[in-house]
Amino acid sequence: MTNFLLPILTFVAERAKENFVKNIRQTDAVQEQFLRKLLQTHKDTELGRKYGLRDIKTIDQFRQQVPILPYSGYEAYVERIAKGEKNLLTPDPVVYLNTTSGSTGNQKLIPVTKRFQNSLGWANLTCIGFLNEALRSRQKNFGKLLVTNTAQITGRTSGGIDYGPGSAGVLRMGKFLYEQLFAHPYETLKAEDSITRHYLCFLFSLNDPSMRGAIANFPMLILRTCNYLERYAEDLIRDIDKGTIADWLKLEPELRFQLERRWSANPNRAAQLREILHSEGRLTPKLAWSNLSYIATARGGTSDFYFERFPHYLGDTPVFGAVFATAEGTLSIYNDFNNDGSILAIETGFFEFIPEDQWEEEHPKTLLATEVQPGKLYRILMTNYSGFYRYDIGDVVEVLGFYEQAPLIVFRYRRGGILSSTTEKTTEFHATQVMQVLQQEFGLPLEDFCITLSENEFPAHYLVNIELAPSVKLSDPQAFLTSFDRRLKEINVYYGSKRKNQVPPPRLRILGAGSFAIVRKRQLQKGIPDSQLKFPHISEDRSFLGGLTIEQEVRLPEE
Repeated sequence: MTNFLLPILTFVAERAKENFVKNIRQTDAVQEQFLRKLLQTHKDTELGRKYGLRDIKTIDQFRQQVPILPYSGYEAYVERIAKGEKNLLTPDPVVYLNTTSGSTGNQKLIPVTKRFQNSLGWANLTCIGFLNEALRSRQKNFGKLLVTNTAQITGRTSGGIDYGPGSAGVLRMGKFLYEQLFAHPYETLKAEDSITRHYLCFLFSLNDPSMRGAIANFPMLILRTCNYLERYAEDLIRDIDKGTIADWLKLEPELRFQLERRWSANPNRAAQLREILHSEGRLTPKLAWSNLSYIATARGGTSDFYFERFPHYLGDTPVFGAVFATAEGTLSIYNDFNNDGSILAIETGFFEFIPEDQWEEEHPKTLLATEVQPGKLYRILMTNYSGFYRYDIGDVVEVLGFYEQAPLIVFRYRRGGILSSTTEKTTEFHATQVMQVLQQEFGLPLEDFCITLSENEFPAHYLVNIELAPSVKLSDPQAFLTSFDRRLKEINVYYGSKRKNQVPPPRLRILGAGSFAIVRKRQLQKGIPDSQLKFPHISEDRSFLGGLTIEQEVRLPEE
């Protein structure tokens, strides 16, 4: 591991951050310059000629000539790219195809060029610069981190282009950079089996007591990592003590050989970890790495629900949002710990915002970055070097304020991810807010939850499906359901008004232990990569939780 390169990396990251801060003081100019350069670069592609990019001189012309499109508007081009055709969306060769998770719809393929990847790489460096500054302000140091994302691609198209999760593409194309950041060899991420990959990353990282951070795409995956560390603590300590790699791991012989060459016994560290395990009764990240300084994972959306359980494993370790990114590109960059708002990434794309009163319009009017208002919800459009223009990714963001001249945004929910018994439009953000408050009100850690609708009824009942954390009991389920109903009325005023005489009372279903593990396994079987694993917390698919054990169903007295 080349520790001496970390100071160089952080120095470059600090410069990237300083340049970004300088640029956001002139957000409009930087955004217009980005768009002009992109249009000039892409003017002679097939799509560039179709929309006359060569003749566009202003942002207003761009809005008039290029339509707002969802993925279906680009799908035929992407299929041709996958077969090997060139100069369709971008003049640069497509070197990789990012796959979206597919957890909330059909999986999509997003073209990645080196130019596109480089623009995102600078956003990542900027993020590291902000992280380093935030750590310094707390008298903490930046250092190596634990990451368990797979570096394995999913496959290769008939045109010879690799495709897979965006994180795998980033890791493979930025291998040298990320090797400087990992507390474990890059090769640990090549294990195909998820548990094996986590185990190997733990094994090498535990050998380094000075590790500083851990990163995962979503908070749910951080909790899964903590659970794996607890579950395999004895085996890990034994391997550290003996210098072995457990023979039960699903590991290709060649990869095992590579890792064994880099592995050796560390009895002193094993003794230290064994003492922690025996005295505390468990091994958590905060106990294993006393200098743990941060957790990097997604903020906004459903994250707050999972953050309620972070202290159980991580104590008061602060959470850094890193970047708000999708397979289609990076939207914003976080600048401090425990903040939901992140700064629009004005150097990675050209962004437009559709106000809520324009969402149902066939040709909605858009606002620029400096024209949005704090407290308002917007659909966000991105134009970047993937070759997608004015692309509607389906994300709804809220503007929380401004940092210099750039808006601070936070993801709230996916448009279309709405639950309605009649027309009340409960969003995933509404549901998460309610469940987070209920966990606090009842002192009740939940493994997870999902709100669905009752079958064969109209209007349908809300079914509040919950799984309790291990060894937890809900002493008064009736009060829990009553509070759910009351708080949802307060948070979603449309539910409150419809609940009076149109929406029937909700029902509570307490699911058996391991129910949501079954749901996640079903998703993995559909081909969703484990590092992209998430599932909707509201669903109008009435069979989404089919086949799970219902231990108790509770109804309100008014039924």
